[in-house]
Formats: sequence, structure tokens, C-alpha cells
Amino acid sequence: MRTPGFVPVALVLLISLVAQEPHDHAGGGQREKLGTVHFATSCSAAAQGSFDRAVALLHSFEFGPAIEGFDATLAIDPSCGITQWGVALARWGNPFGVGTRPAAQLALGQQAIDKARAAGLKTDRERAYVDAASQLYLGGAARPQAARVAAYRDAMERVSAAFTDDMEASIFFALSLTAAEDLNDKTYAGRTRAIAILEPLFAAHPDHPGLAHYIIHSDDVPALAPQALDAARRYASIAPSAPHALHMPSHIFTRVGLWQESITTNLASVEASRREHTPGEEVHASDYLMYAYLQTAQDAKAKAVLDGLADIRRRLAGGVASAAPPSAGAFAFAAIPARFALERGAWREAAALEPHPTDVPYADALTYFARAIGAARAGDGPAARAAIAELATLHEREDQLGEAYWTDQIGLERRSAEAWLAFVEGREDEAIARERAAADGEDRTEKAAVTPGPLAPARELLAEMLLQRHRPADALKEFETVLAKEPNRFRTIAGAMDAASQANDGAKARQFAGSLIRICATPDGPPRPELARARALAIAR
Repeated sequence: MRTPGFVPVALVLLISLVAQEPHDHAGGGQREKLGTVHFATSCSAAAQGSFDRAVALLHSFEFGPAIEGFDATLAIDPSCGITQWGVALARWGNPFGVGTRPAAQLALGQQAIDKARAAGLKTDRERAYVDAASQLYLGGAARPQAARVAAYRDAMERVSAAFTDDMEASIFFALSLTAAEDLNDKTYAGRTRAIAILEPLFAAHPDHPGLAHYIIHSDDVPALAPQALDAARRYASIAPSAPHALHMPSHIFTRVGLWQESITTNLASVEASRREHTPGEEVHASDYLMYAYLQTAQDAKAKAVLDGLADIRRRLAGGVASAAPPSAGAFAFAAIPARFALERGAWREAAALEPHPTDVPYADALTYFARAIGAARAGDGPAARAAIAELATLHEREDQLGEAYWTDQIGLERRSAEAWLAFVEGREDEAIARERAAADGEDRTEKAAVTPGPLAPARELLAEMLLQRHRPADALKEFETVLAKEPNRFRTIAGAMDAASQANDGAKARQFAGSLIRICATPDGPPRPELARARALAIAR
């Protein structure tokens, strides 16, 4: 059916041209580029360009600027109640944030829904959008968040079905499909349905930021990631004024092991985040940047990221709301130093990591997981036990919050830590069984969007145990399984190289050595022993 409230075609074209006009970027004097979005409304023609810009910001998860944009639209046309629909979605924040929304955040979202309805929405379509968004807040904290997210998805499906010529309804429905999917659902049913909606629209509308963005999110699992490379390579150029649009391609680059591409796009995101005063986005992009630097043995550059955390933390209080909520910031602040130690095998550094307690248990758990692994592998059993005890406490806190996904993740970290403690205490068979159970559990789920990957994949830890137990053929099998999921990962390739060499498979050892040398074309910092072994193997050939 034809969507009510559409303005005449000639006026739509005029408005679209206005909406696509570049804008002066606040503070930088640069010209704004957010992509091309047109969300038809019953608002005045004078307000339409401002509304379209706000929706473009919303599509790139620039939530603070989007709210400002919707408020500016309302100032132009006080009767434009649909602006509060946009505010309500922006108040919800990143739909891929797995944590439970706090009561204060829910209250702000419900307030926007109430304002939208009080304004007197002018069309059935606008009422349908607001009714759908209201499902995210209906019942508040007393209603399970997963139920509210699923209800929003179902409501957006009805909006999309009722207004079939409304591309924005299709896009927001596709987003809701991926956002509502359980991270333990390995069928990817919601994701694949979303991709089927988004891909044809992207082919027809290649400058729409939401299409590129949501394709990336929908494909952000190892099995699907390669098919999103086109969207990943184009999104940053569609909306370069949005820091999150500059970061998002790295979700796919990380999944397929394109480290230099990830580094380049995250450096651009970090720069844009500083310009736009979004330190939450900056530290999130820095976590992905740290991960890519470490995979390529650019350890001096990785250390510079680590050293920059204090400055980002100092700027957090005055920052603008972005795609990265406070919980994502807490995660990145804990993950970055833990990665720097664990990826380099600096076990004593890991054991000595300083905790920075937050109200986000799954973020705090990263530090204690790294401390436990580091202490165990450095031979300090008491310190490992103390860190494992802290993981147990954090697991209980997370369980009390009702966040099942993160409760399970802390449980897997605790199991791996207990396995390594058992291993260094000589209970090797028990250790291998525990680590294998952790690896199998990790394989049954997917990573959350907040992280480029686990601090140390459980199956990689299992393979390293097997190698130390002088079972190189078994270790090689596990390393290769990890590489199928985490391609071009430094520690995994180095472990596979050593396992193949110890198993007297010279050809395979040289193959892995060549891969490691290729990936680490520009190493910096202290030489890594794994690279020295790789070069020796390459020369021996």
C-alpha cells in the first residue's frame, strides 16, 4: 500500500537535494558527509532536511548528535511529533549492546514515546513507528529485555508489511532481526533473513549508511563475514563524518584477518572520535586497533595505544553519546591492557595487571582472567587461585544481574583459568579435559559486537596445552580448527608452525612460517621469538 504522509514527488526531490547538501562540521570546519537518507514524514518541508540528517546519524549509531538533530527538527516544526520516535531509538542506544539497559535509560526512552504520542502523530505510519519503538520500553525493567527486543522486532515486521513502499521500514526491520538474534543461535536465521532484505536494497541505494552498516553487523560471524567485504570497504566512504562508520568495517576485517585494513579504518575512527568528542567510541575503536596491531607484531604501536588510555579516560566525563555505551568503554579499558600482555605471552605482565573495578562485572572479569592465566603460566599458583576466586565472585554478580550471555562468558573464562592452574600443578589430563570443555562451550556461542574476539581463544589455549604435553599432532589439529574461525591470528599460526615442526611435518611448518612472516611484514618493538623461528624455518627450506 502507499505510505500515508508522503509529499509530492517534486518536493521530495528538492528536499533530498537539501538533505544531501554538505554541512559544516562542528569545530573542524570540515564538510559533513553522512550518506543519503530520506525518511518521509508529515512534518513541514522546512523540517524535512533536518529530520533526514538526524536519521542518517541514527543509522550510524551517532546517538548524541542524532538526538540533537531531532531536537533541531522539532524547533523548526513544533508539530513534528515523529522526531520523538527517533529520540526514543537513540535513547535505546546500540541495539547490539548485550547488557541490560539501566532504569534511568529506560525512563528517558519512555519519556520520548510519551512526548511523541502527546504531540498528536498525524499518520497511521508514524503512529506505527512509535508503537513499535514503544515495545522496547513497555513494562520497563520488570519485563525481560529479551522479550521487549523480540516484541520490537515483531512490531517492525508489521510496520514493514503494512507499508511495503517504505524502504526505511524494511531497513529498521532488518536491523531488529539481527539485534534480536540469540548469540547462541548457530543457525543464523535472523541474520540471514536480515541480509536477504538489506543486500538488494544496498545494490539499489549504495549511498545509504544504514544498509552498509547493518549488513556488516548481520554478517559479523565467521561463517558469514566474507560476504560483507563489499559493505565493509564502502561504509567508511559513505559516512566519513561518523566515527562509528569509520570503525565498523573493522568488524569484518577482523573476522577475515585483514589486519592492515582494520588498522587503517580504526585509526581514522580514533581521529574522528577525538574531533567529535566521543571518547567512548575512541576507546572501542582502540580495542580493535590494539588487536590488529598485536596480530601483526607491531608491538610498539600497540604500546602507544595502551599508553593513550589514561588520556581517553580523562575525557570520558565530557564526551558525547555514541555507539559505544559506558559498558563498552569499561570493556575496552579492561581488554586493551589484558590483550597487550596475553597476546605477547608476557605472563608476568598479565599476572600483575591492575584491576579498575566498575559496575560492569564482565568487563572486570577480563582483568582477572588475564591475571589468572598469566599467574598460572608464570608458575604462581597462589596468585592464580586468587584471580580465579575473583572470577567466581564476578560470575555470581553477573548472574544476579540476569545477563545470561555474560554470565556464561565469565564461566568460560573461569573454566580456562582453572584448567591452566590444574595444568601447571601437574594435573594435566584434568586440565586438558577442562580446557576442551571450555573450547566446546565457546564454539557454541558467538562473540558480542563489543569485542574483536576473546582475549585468548579457549581452543588455542587447549592446543598450547597439548603442545606442552608433547602431543604435537593433536595440538596441530586444534590450532587449525581455531584458524578456520580466527584466520591470520598470530599466536595460532605460530603455535601451528611449532606443532607441525615437532610433528616432523616440515612442509606444513614452512607453510605456517611463511604465513607468519607475511602477516608481520612491518613488526616493531622487541623481536618476537616466534618470528625468529619462522625466519629460520624459511631459510632452512
